Amino acid sequence: MAASAPAPVHGPASYFPSIEKKYGQPIAHWMQVLQEAGPLKHMELVTHLKNQHRMGHGHANALVAWHLAQKK
Repeated sequence: MAASAPAPVHGPASYFPSIEKKYGQPIAHWMQVLQEAGPLKHMELVTHLKNQHRMGHGHANALVAWHLAQKK
């Protein structure tokens, strides 16, 4: 019996491989950056990543969405 292919990744995590490749840091690094930024709102965290780390909006939004979802 052949092994089935892993299910495709959807949602914010689907951006992770390209984020790691483009910015040269593992996702754990970006989760730490967001944790250290403090209790900011979603768009405030997105703006932080964009302004302080020169990250594109889509990548920043995906990281923040994942970060906030882990806190629930």
